Amino acid sequence: MSTTVETGSPGEVQAQPPRQRRPLPGWARGALWGLVAITVLSTTSYLTGIDTLTSSNTAQNALRLALPILCAALGGLWAERSGIINIGLEGMMILGTWGAAWGAYHGGVWAGLLAAIVFGGLGGLLHAVATVTFGVNHIVSGVAINLLGLGVAKYLADLVFEPLSGNPRQSPPVPKFDTYSATFLGDWLGELEAAKRVGVSDAAGLLRGLLTQVSPLAMFALLLVPVSYLVLWRTRFGLRLRSCGENPVAAESLGVNVYLHKYVALLISGGFAGMGGAALVLLPGGADYLENQTNGRGYIGLAAMIFGNWRPGGLLGGAALFGYADGLQLSGGGEAVLALCYGVVLLLAVLVVVQLWRRRWLAAGLAAAGALVLYVVYWTNDELPRELIPYTPHFVTIVVLAVAAQRLRPPKALAMRYRRGEGD
Repeated sequence: MSTTVETGSPGEVQAQPPRQRRPLPGWARGALWGLVAITVLSTTSYLTGIDTLTSSNTAQNALRLALPILCAALGGLWAERSGIINIGLEGMMILGTWGAAWGAYHGGVWAGLLAAIVFGGLGGLLHAVATVTFGVNHIVSGVAINLLGLGVAKYLADLVFEPLSGNPRQSPPVPKFDTYSATFLGDWLGELEAAKRVGVSDAAGLLRGLLTQVSPLAMFALLLVPVSYLVLWRTRFGLRLRSCGENPVAAESLGVNVYLHKYVALLISGGFAGMGGAALVLLPGGADYLENQTNGRGYIGLAAMIFGNWRPGGLLGGAALFGYADGLQLSGGGEAVLALCYGVVLLLAVLVVVQLWRRRWLAAGLAAAGALVLYVVYWTNDELPRELIPYTPHFVTIVVLAVAAQRLRPPKALAMRYRRGEGD
């Protein structure tokens, strides 16, 4: 087949426009970003001498701490793909923590997980009644649910847990999920990690942490990422649900029951948020129920969803990033977090080169300024102040949202007030 088209007089040839490059599929982009992350962490670990950056202990803590954020982010994805902003994820997670402790104390870990999903789903149902049926502003309803969730959990803890534990802010000891390990593969990866080979040992340490002492809840939560993608993007139900978030009037004109799909989405959203609360209570290494145990993780889950651009794979990367920042400060303290700042300097330096090659001068200048500030922080400190270390994930949230805000594509009808019959 010819690639040219003859026009006008003989001899004049007009070339066809060049073909546009096809973007990489989502899984390929995720694998590429994972490779970049391992390379940066390995290089930083080698240059700073901080092995904690890529140790298996850090990876284990990161997985455990990322699960509540991942569940909350999935809850936000289902709600906002249907057109409803769910600021109330934090309150639904709080309800989930109480439900998990109550159910696990009376019926074991699986009963606790089920109770957490039910209590979180009730929070989602309340949000649906307020926003879908009565047309309440989504932000106002979400903030009210956060306050209500905190108050209900406190009241129930006073009523139920104080006679059992003597402390109205804490539950009695509850059972935890068992953990499982790929023993043979874990031992081999442990030998590679101990060999201290640049790159190889770093990758082995991170992978070993993800394959040892893994709970069934972690496996289930990770499985929900591809399941959510398949349901929302590869089924008729998912197409209809997403159409409610893009153009509910057009969806209604095609026979879609918009109210029903929004209600289902918010029930699932609340259930996922409640599961995130269960991860705080029922995973090994975590505390039993404590008052205000979520510590803002519902908001961080919402930030992870926005960072992932309302896509399951993207929010998985966001949850991993926040979980890693939290796990690193738990494993290595201020010295390790300061070394991570040096790694960000290296990443920003690469970004400067890329932006200069693309002739994006403003972006290159901002990246260079950020790299300079972080390098000064790294050079002038031996470790970060102890008071700032617990807030590492929150700082990461601010930085990530500032960067991600340049490429967001939310559902078009997000937060739009809808009334049945508008399509007539």
